[in-house]
Amino acid sequence: MLLGSLDPYSVANGYDLPDAVRIGDDVLSRSDIVGAATSVAERIARADRVAVLARPTATTVLAIVGCLIAGVTVVPVPPDSGASELEHILRDSGAQAWLGEAPTGSSLPVVPVRVHARSWHVYPEPAPDSVAFVLYTSGTTGPPKGVLLSRRAIAAGLDALIQAWSWTAKDVLVHGLPLFHVHGLILGVLGPLRVGSPLIHTGTPTPKAYAEAAGTLYFGVPTVWSRIADDPAAASALRDARLLVSGSAPLPVPVFERLRELTGHAPVERYGMSETMITLSTRADGERRPGWVGTPVAGVETRLRDENGSAVPKDGESIGGLQIRGPMLFDGYLGRREATVESWTEDGWFKTGDVAAIDADDFHRIVGRESTDLIKSGGYRIGAGEVETALLGHPAVAEVAVVGLDDADLGQRVVAYVVLRESVSERALIDFVATGLSVHKRPREIRVRESLPRNAMGKVQKKLLD
Repeated sequence: MLLGSLDPYSVANGYDLPDAVRIGDDVLSRSDIVGAATSVAERIARADRVAVLARPTATTVLAIVGCLIAGVTVVPVPPDSGASELEHILRDSGAQAWLGEAPTGSSLPVVPVRVHARSWHVYPEPAPDSVAFVLYTSGTTGPPKGVLLSRRAIAAGLDALIQAWSWTAKDVLVHGLPLFHVHGLILGVLGPLRVGSPLIHTGTPTPKAYAEAAGTLYFGVPTVWSRIADDPAAASALRDARLLVSGSAPLPVPVFERLRELTGHAPVERYGMSETMITLSTRADGERRPGWVGTPVAGVETRLRDENGSAVPKDGESIGGLQIRGPMLFDGYLGRREATVESWTEDGWFKTGDVAAIDADDFHRIVGRESTDLIKSGGYRIGAGEVETALLGHPAVAEVAVVGLDDADLGQRVVAYVVLRESVSERALIDFVATGLSVHKRPREIRVRESLPRNAMGKVQKKLLD
């Protein structure tokens, strides 16, 4: 079953373990979760699809598990959604009701989630190919699209990571990530429920909260790890952990090195997206290179293709569009047949839209998005990510985003937006990049900003840069 450690037969026969989930002020044992979530399942069993306002609360966990028990599709909704985004998600998904809390002004009916209610009715396991979630993308290329994820895909994705990270019931997972996407919800809630390890959700992912949680396995986005790296006392408290995992955006190399110095752990980096879940990762018992996201997890194959569809060599330097196939991939975009067809090659590979390099050992380095991070300047193909990594190696640079802007002579010129720790000249930064990378990859212009626009997962929204 998808939620392996929540087997109702085991719980009913006394094989319960306390503190399966600690979230905010609430502590839920496995019997608490099974009893309360089954009560939820009884209320919504006849629905097809319901929306959950995914705040980091016990009711959110119970709502999602209740839907999984009943075989009802969940639409997790970001709690900070604007009015137009919220309207689009509800209309596009066809959600029939809110399960648990509803935002002010919504016209959909609301089905309550009662933390202390209990039911011990046993539901048959839903079909593996049934859709468990409709996850909405960040909408960087238009209105967010609904990604259809089946129970089978989720189980395959989680099992591959359980293997890669040697994740067991003896672990204690700690994170404070949002519960409306793959990282915080599927990996961060369903993962520990599947493997049987306790979860401590810190509400917000602050260095203090992570330091006090005393876990063995920590999830964070680069912004979280950067803040921990700037707090030596908090970082030192993580020395007793087993793994520190970073994802959802590239981890800057200086942050990687600082974490290794302060915590004694080289972070595990991994790569994925809503459509694929996690397909690449470094391993608990394997090599971890700063700036690289590891090798394919169990069942996954990858390849690189250029603009003409020709193979790109695996030499660690040549870059191309990353294509993937494996058992954890999505079933398409809800109501978007044309977009679904366009995202796959004729021979069955998913086009991620990301640009990458692969070396002879099958290690992958993600350069960025084809739409915003593949820069064609003066006849060269330049990955924005490698220029960003180079600039982050300068002690004065705290944050950076590199883009290609239209240029009458070069086609595109490399422009870097930087947030500085201390004053430094534009020429010094340009020359710094040129000493570490090929000269043609240097920025032609540096633009200093107070901050960079980021979404809830910490990714820089480059289209908002001016």
